[in-house]
Amino acid sequence: MKPFLILQLRPEAEASDDEYAAFLAKGGLRPDQTRRIRLEQEDLPELDLSDFAGVIVGGGPGCVSDAPDTKDPLEAKIETEILSLMPQITEQDVPFMGCCYGIGILAHHLGATVSKAQYGEAVGPSLCELTPEGAADPLLAGLPAQFHAFVGHKEAVQHLPDGAVHLLASAPCPFQMIRYKQNVYATQFHPEADSAGFELRIRIYRNKGYFPPEEADSLIAMCRAADVHTPEKILRNFVARYAV
Repeated sequence: MKPFLILQLRPEAEASDDEYAAFLAKGGLRPDQTRRIRLEQEDLPELDLSDFAGVIVGGGPGCVSDAPDTKDPLEAKIETEILSLMPQITEQDVPFMGCCYGIGILAHHLGATVSKAQYGEAVGPSLCELTPEGAADPLLAGLPAQFHAFVGHKEAVQHLPDGAVHLLASAPCPFQMIRYKQNVYATQFHPEADSAGFELRIRIYRNKGYFPPEEADSLIAMCRAADVHTPEKILRNFVARYAV
């Protein structure tokens, strides 16, 4: 089996390690079936994407829509490196799953507007709903028409990119999941996140502007009470579909 390329952006080791462990557990992968690159620690090497079964991009605190002169230099470097892969991914229809930050990268590459103008969502579970196209998509096969997923994002895709298919929506944020061509996917929510993982992120990012720091304990309680298990099936379906 070819390995899956997992690109991570989180500068906090605890958050990065937990995210990677979630990708393994929810995707049904072993470490030896992946190549993990932490882009905050190393430069992106020259890669032949045909060597991989697919590409998974994790989340992070950066925002694609931030002005270049306001971006953290490390976040700007990471963004540039991931964007450098997108022409090959989209032109060759390389299997791709962009999680949260990944939908901003994909939409931006495709020429859509990504901004903080509207559709941001507070930290917590969001009720997502399949579109007719989503109901027919193989990655969403067997999923209920509505399910909760964990979100927390300041920016969002403002309109569907040209050539993209709209798969999942929510009331606060219409573009929760999209597909480009046949194999390039991205979600606004975190398909790998469960209550324990999101609790950890709330603790780590409590001072990153996602929510007032004093609300951290109540958000953790809300996440613990949430029944969020369906999104991980999307990640499992992605791995099962593209494992070669």
